[in-house]
Amino acid sequence: MTLPAPPRAAVFGSPPPDLVDTPEGAVQLSPLRPGAAAIEGIAEASLESIVLLAPPGAVERRFTLAHALRALRPGGRLVALAPKDRGGARLNAELTAFGCTVAERFKARHRICEAERPQLLSGVEAALAEGAPRFIEGLGLWSQPGIFSFDRIDPGSALLLETLPGLKGHGADLGAGLGVLARGILGSPAVASLALVEIDRRAVEAARRNVEDERARFHWGDARETDLAGLDFVVTNPPFHAEGAEDRGLGQGFIRAAARMLSRGGTLHLVANRHLPYESVLREAFRTVDTTAESGGYKIFEARK
Repeated sequence: MTLPAPPRAAVFGSPPPDLVDTPEGAVQLSPLRPGAAAIEGIAEASLESIVLLAPPGAVERRFTLAHALRALRPGGRLVALAPKDRGGARLNAELTAFGCTVAERFKARHRICEAERPQLLSGVEAALAEGAPRFIEGLGLWSQPGIFSFDRIDPGSALLLETLPGLKGHGADLGAGLGVLARGILGSPAVASLALVEIDRRAVEAARRNVEDERARFHWGDARETDLAGLDFVVTNPPFHAEGAEDRGLGQGFIRAAARMLSRGGTLHLVANRHLPYESVLREAFRTVDTTAESGGYKIFEARK
């Protein structure tokens, strides 16, 4: 059997095509693209080129840039870009600190940096260590910079945990993150199974370490597209940002997906920021909708199909 040739070009995220060209056949490396290769797993000095929409978080961005440079052969080409107010202003300095000579241009509120990998890199190992998975002592959980609420329990999730009724049967945690909600849900012996659905590969890997329960099933994918069905309950703290930009349609999509997954009489337990427009979508998709708690800018909804 002939093994597939290793990739020669890669792309991270979705760089705007009107700003940069992505090489044909480039392998996707973003942890937010289900099925993508892991940038950590690309062999050292194996790529000819990589185009990278840099993450907004500083630690995650340096980690990603360091891995991109590690994976490039000496002389390989890196194109990294980001909006100026979401990390773009720091790209040149960060790449220069790694030993690169950077050519920079500006277009459509983005900074676009081009560089060749130098023969000798500097500071890469420190950036890789700073952005690597770690055990967060205060949480008692495995996590990694770049994951949502990576070093604290989100207050919305905390409120949802406090107000959840005793659950039973087969259920799902949509946007499961590190497994914070799942650990609480699985505290009920009446729960027969729980599907943890999460779009961030890093969070799925962390949740596998955090949720050691044979009833748990882990799914790396978009909760809006999963084929789960016949469930008794769904619990979710849905996202409303996509790669740094607010997208209120995300949570609405989670609500519609939950309605498809549930059996008649099944319940959705959802936490949302007060300002998010979810009530009308909940009433369209569910037979009854109740607000069961409000605190600290959050609402808890219980909706029955």
